Amino acid sequence: MNDTLSIKGDRIAKVIARAGICSRREAERLITAGRVTVDGELIDSPALNVTSLNKIVVDGVGLPDKQPPRLWKLHKDRGLITSNKDPEGRTTIFDKLPKDMPRVISVGRLDFNTEGLLLLTNDGELARYLEKPDAGFMRRYRVRVHGRVIENSLAKLKDGITIDGIKYGEIEASLDVQKGSNAWVSIGIREGKNREVRRIMEFLNLDVTRLLRTDYGPVQLGQLSKGMTEEIPHRLITQWFGGKVPGLAAPRTSAADRVGFAKAKPKAKFKGIRKDIFEDKKGKKPNADRRR
Repeated sequence: MNDTLSIKGDRIAKVIARAGICSRREAERLITAGRVTVDGELIDSPALNVTSLNKIVVDGVGLPDKQPPRLWKLHKDRGLITSNKDPEGRTTIFDKLPKDMPRVISVGRLDFNTEGLLLLTNDGELARYLEKPDAGFMRRYRVRVHGRVIENSLAKLKDGITIDGIKYGEIEASLDVQKGSNAWVSIGIREGKNREVRRIMEFLNLDVTRLLRTDYGPVQLGQLSKGMTEEIPHRLITQWFGGKVPGLAAPRTSAADRVGFAKAKPKAKFKGIRKDIFEDKKGKKPNADRRR
């Protein structure tokens, strides 16, 4: 392998993730499993830098040409697995995607019985950024529970809790409605740990009967029907994440927002038609015949 590869270029797992094959972490697993070659040579370590001149092949298929980062929202229905393949043969979200969808990966996962907003992207680096805990994107859920909700217990979640040795950070929780032994609760979390909302409800002695994600950062489920997908406009992706993800330039700012640029002077208020335009020095209206 060329020694210059250890100095120039980008880490190979990062390049594979950018191509939308998988996340960077999954790319590292593919490499250590011996499923990646560079310039015909099998590699077993992700500690390698590559450039656009190198030919990278994953599972016998070369990387697709780099495409601009794209993002979709999907209204996931219950009873679907958020995975490319399921050992038990259950239906996955990818089995239900439109046939004309490009190759995409999911941003995080939703449990088998959890429904609602799931983000999909063709760019592994964008997925990684959205999943990073320190990015702090708020995930909002509506939860239907069986049991009597104690509002004071919900308020205490704001300081975070520890369940079975796992610490959960600040949690926004409020009671929407209580009808008999059933209730709807709104939950907001930023970490997105495994089965976090369900564990929190179980900690409060509440049984989850339905779990629906409505928001992920700036993206909202809105009125999107179950099973449907909708692409997020590129201008919004740039506005939200530009400058923070490779391939996404920072959003442009207006001249008024730039330091050192003077703001345009406001237009003068309209004070009526000037009389001097229509009168001569003696106060009489000019006659067009005079100029003949």
